[in-house]
Order: sequence, then C-alpha cells, then structure tokens
Amino acid sequence: MKKVYLDNAATTSIRQEVINEMVSILQEEYGNPSSTHSIGRSAKAVIETSRKTIAKHLHCAASEIIFTSSATEATNWILRSAIKDFGVKRIISSKVEHHATLYTIQALHEEFGIEIEFVNVSRDGILDYQKLTDLLDIEIPTLVSLMHVNNETGVIHDITKIGTLCHQNKALFHCDTVQSIGKTEINLQELPIDFLVASAHKFHGPKGVGFAFVRKSLVLQPMFFGGEQEKGWRAGTESVHQIAGMSKALDLSYQHLEVEQKYILALKNYCCTQLQNAFAEATFNGMDTFYNIVNVLLPFSLEKTAMILFHLDIKGIAVSRGSACQSGSAKPSHVLAEMLTEDELTKPSLRISFSHYNTEEDIDYLVEVLKGI
Repeated sequence: MKKVYLDNAATTSIRQEVINEMVSILQEEYGNPSSTHSIGRSAKAVIETSRKTIAKHLHCAASEIIFTSSATEATNWILRSAIKDFGVKRIISSKVEHHATLYTIQALHEEFGIEIEFVNVSRDGILDYQKLTDLLDIEIPTLVSLMHVNNETGVIHDITKIGTLCHQNKALFHCDTVQSIGKTEINLQELPIDFLVASAHKFHGPKGVGFAFVRKSLVLQPMFFGGEQEKGWRAGTESVHQIAGMSKALDLSYQHLEVEQKYILALKNYCCTQLQNAFAEATFNGMDTFYNIVNVLLPFSLEKTAMILFHLDIKGIAVSRGSACQSGSAKPSHVLAEMLTEDELTKPSLRISFSHYNTEEDIDYLVEVLKGI
C-alpha cells in the first residue's frame, strides 16, 4: 500500500546523515561526559562541539544553549523559574499556544496565584498587538509567552515586534520556536528574545532531545538536582548521541535551507491549488502562514467528518486534524476554536505539513482519496 506522510509539523523523519552520526557516536563515544579520563573527556568534547554548532546557527553564545529532553521540558522549566527566580507576578499569553505553555501557566496560576492575561487572535489567527501593548503598559512584573509559528495553522507571530514591546516595558519574553527552528533563520543577536525553546525531532533530528536558549544576563535555578551537568542547571548524564544527532540535524537544515524552503513552498502552493480545484468551497485557516503548513477547512458533511482521518489512514495517508499532542481527543482543536464559528468546527479542518521528502505525487494521491470520501 502507498504510504504518504504529510504530518511533518508533528514530527519529521530523521535524515540518514543524522542516523549515521548517532550510530558513530554510540559506537565510539561511550564514555560518561562527566568522567575525567580521556574517554570521558572525548564524549564531553562531542557535547561542547554540538553546543557551539547550534549557537553558531542561532548567533548566540554557546553558554546560552542548555540541552533538555524536549521543548516541553524547557518551557516548563523557564516559566516556573520566571516565577521563582525573577519575581514574575503575571504571564501574558494567547489561547492558541501549545499545551506545553497553556497547561504550565494554568498550573502556575493554581499553585502561585499568578495572574494570567490572554491576547486574542483574529479569525485569521493574527495576534491583537494593540491588546498586548495595552497589557504591557500596566506596571507589574511580567513574562510574555508567545510562539513564533503556530503548530496547527502555521500563522506567524511578529516576534521582533513582541520582543521589542516586552523590552520597552521591562517584561521578559519566552518564545516557543519549535515549528520555526531549522526552517527559517533565527538571529538571537538581533531578536529581543530572553528565552527560546526547540525540539530536534521537528527538524529531522532524533526524538527525546531539545534545547533552551537562556540569555546570559539571566540566571535560572536548576530544574533537576544531582550533578553539575549543563552548568548545574540540569543534572543527569547527558545523552551524547542524541545531542550530536540534534546538532547534525540543525547543521544540515541550515546548510540546505534556501533550496528546501523554495521546494517546500512550491509544494504548499501546489497543494492549495489542487484542493481548491477539487473542493470549490474549501477555505484555508490562517493568513500569511508558514511555508510548510496548510490548514484547510473542507466542506464535508458531519457524518463524513467523524471518519475522515480513519479513511485517510486506511489509504496510507498521514495528516492531522489538530496537533499530534491532542489528536486522540474528541474535542475540537483549541486553536481553531479561537478562530472558527461553531458550525465551521463541525466540519473537518486538516493540517497538512510538508518536508523536502514530499512530492507533488503525494499531494495528488491525498486529493484523490479526499475526493473518494
């Protein structure tokens, strides 16, 4: 059976070069990076070389990159630390953020009584920047947590504008860049971001490893205790092969960025055209979206909507009706619930997300199967 993977916003396949790098590290760099003998020091060198590679691509200091198991872990650590270490009394966010952010700030509200303010988005998913400006004008120790690219719609937030507003009002800015790292240039010398998080599996690296960027002027307390790894901020023996794989994946992503961006954008445009040709009443959720994500609202009946993912899966097609983190839920997407009407939410909105491994034939097959449904 034909297999078509169009769910790259959920996770990406690992590049072969990354697999080769990880296998080599597993075979040759088996030492504990905390050991003082030569085998341990060699493993430690792999970690520090990886850190420098990531920092080079993000235009920051290597000391500002902290390795974690995921962006979710990094987000939890940063938001919780902002309360404990910097006296933050209020968090400003939006209801279209990833649940790693939304559930964390809700827990902080319940535990510490932190004030939460949400900035609305328009029907097209665009942030209400005037509301953000008004909220920041209130003098209270504040952290703003807003993503760069929405993981369900691909809508892009203006993180330069957000960061500038934050710094003008002495607020901290935490940015979820999970969908954009490795897919667009991020220059942390120029961007006014205090904290940034990323996961390797979104840019053709391994699962189970990510990193946080913490501006060097900000000192957080440890998230785990037990060792001096990661400057004492995250105790536990480092996963050398995963860190090396992440570094290799990011390096390759930026080496091929221009060519792959152009190719994927052409695929996205082709997909939108083919969907509109097949379904005249189809509409797209979000405006000015990222080049690898399409979220399409299809004019299907309620009974067909309920089974659409099942039918696609039977035909070997992998897409999503929401983020992978909540795709097993019967509830509508919390992101689309902020953008669409109740009637529109009863119809299927599919997130189709591309990588350079996809082809026009993949899209033709998807449209053919959708027409059959």
